[in-house]
Amino acid sequence: MSKIGFIGLGIMGMPMSNNLKKAGFDLLVGVRNEARKREAEESGMAVAGSFAQVARECGVIVTMLPNSPQVKELLLGENGIAKEAKPGTLFVDMTSGAPGDSREIYAELKKMGIHFIDAPVSGGEPMAVAGTLAIMAGGDVENFERAKPLFEAMGSSATWVGPAGSGNTCKLANQVIVAVNIAGLAEGLMLAEKAGADTQKVFEAIKGGLAGSNVMNAKAPMMLADNYKPGFRIDLHIKDLTNALSTGELVHAPMPLAQEMLELMKKLSESGSGACDHSAVAKYYEELGGVKFND
Repeated sequence: MSKIGFIGLGIMGMPMSNNLKKAGFDLLVGVRNEARKREAEESGMAVAGSFAQVARECGVIVTMLPNSPQVKELLLGENGIAKEAKPGTLFVDMTSGAPGDSREIYAELKKMGIHFIDAPVSGGEPMAVAGTLAIMAGGDVENFERAKPLFEAMGSSATWVGPAGSGNTCKLANQVIVAVNIAGLAEGLMLAEKAGADTQKVFEAIKGGLAGSNVMNAKAPMMLADNYKPGFRIDLHIKDLTNALSTGELVHAPMPLAQEMLELMKKLSESGSGACDHSAVAKYYEELGGVKFND
């Protein structure tokens, strides 16, 4: 495979790019943040002088940015790097964004002879570090196959979902389901707490039953330990739920639970918890219940 570019070395992008390097890919990263640049250099990564250099030198380029407007600006804006890329270049956008934006980017790049797939991930920072992300991709299936060796280095599963935009549609569905699961978990644990049960024992008793889930296994220990170090921040989940509701409005999908979760997370963000892990939904229930899980 040709040289691989990676743009977006944030909380997810840094460990993802590290896993590509460990897998032996010839990697060139683009980063503006000086602290992240130093971290990349200390990890032995080659750091480009500009994003345009990444586009010129790499045949496959991964982007992992905060939202799809930033991806559109990076690729297609006034100083967009797509015009620097050679025909046949493949952009693998692993940003969690809006399906409509992914379809628009795909169509514009296709006019330039450049390929694009949207391939967002689920699993948060812990699974990014472990290289066990779940990857969901939209675009032309042959480009999914072309990117598969990269996905195998970053994740434990990669699924082609359908045409451009399908990856982000899948991710938005994922984020709605995760948000509602987290709230249900916090609500159930608060019931146990208020009723005088040992919440740790309750978690242990039910995690192997029908209520058990990856969400429960990952988030219940954090709630019970009052540990909200971010694996996936509340403010990012707000972004995803906003995109989900906008998409739902376009296709006339009923989404009352997603709307409730968006409002709940916005309240937490406004009270100063936006940078906390989304398991901090427990704080909302602690406030309503008047008790803390770890007291």
